[in-house]
Amino acid sequence: QVHLVESGGGIVQPGESLRLSCAASGRTSRQDTMAWFRQAPGKEREFVGPIFRNTGRSYYADDLKGRFAISRDNVNNMLFLQMDSLASKHTTVYSCASSSTIELSSLRSNLSYTDWGQGTQVTVSS
Repeated sequence: QVHLVESGGGIVQPGESLRLSCAASGRTSRQDTMAWFRQAPGKEREFVGPIFRNTGRSYYADDLKGRFAISRDNVNNMLFLQMDSLASKHTTVYSCASSSTIELSSLRSNLSYTDWGQGTQVTVSS
């Protein structure tokens, strides 16, 4: 099992940036893929994007390309989400997740992930 803890959430103004972190511990050698999701109250969990351990390549939901960037530090078992030009629509809880799956087509589904963090709240408000 992998234990994930997010941090870095907070309140920012529109147009500002925020960087989220996710610290992993436990059986981290099984984390071939890590990803970010987000979930607003009363809504389904929404895919943000994954990043692969071996290649370091990341992928994003279409509406987030160019605005969000995912990176990871395999040595320290950290995952990051850099969010730029934030808008009120980005207000929600962001969670990290890990998976042993490397099939990109299945990684958009939260069912492909075995471990989840508790989430961190991001609020964009003027």
